[in-house]
Amino acid sequence: MKHPSNQEFFGYWDRKRGTARAPDRADIEPAALRELLGDIFVLAYDTQAGFPFRVAGTRVSALLGRDLKNEGFAGLFAGESCRDVEDLVGGVVEDVLPAVAGVTALTADGSPAHLELLLLPFVARAHSPVSLTGLLAPFDSAPAPIRDLTLTSWRYLHPPETFVPRVIRKLAIARGFMVYEGLR
Repeated sequence: MKHPSNQEFFGYWDRKRGTARAPDRADIEPAALRELLGDIFVLAYDTQAGFPFRVAGTRVSALLGRDLKNEGFAGLFAGESCRDVEDLVGGVVEDVLPAVAGVTALTADGSPAHLELLLLPFVARAHSPVSLTGLLAPFDSAPAPIRDLTLTSWRYLHPPETFVPRVIRKLAIARGFMVYEGLR
């Protein structure tokens, strides 16, 4: 993690989680993050809608040149990066792993802009929508708006000691009666 804003936000998130894998969304106090709020966003974990923005800070909205409320996060990424972002967000939420990524985007004049993306999970609570938070910070003052975001690198932070792939965990949940479609 290279960007100071991401380091600060991750440090705060890490202190709030304590010994848990992630903090509860209610534990995050906006007043404590006053200087970072413009770069912070919250996404709904809704794969069909492309992980829509629930909340987007003013600097994130200005950087992308529009209000992002209810817009799909994955749709900001071009080409193969869209699928990579879907996988990355899935790992953050389902495996409860924070992630950091390098992002390149195009400015209005076609020149590249370099950013760092931090994605942080919340503890999933029963009877409430699943969400995650993040921070998108440019390294230079890129002229807004930017477009066609591309993932250049990414990694999970603090992987668990025993990593069980999501597919196997999902199968372990399905106990007892199983229905196999297509068999006669």
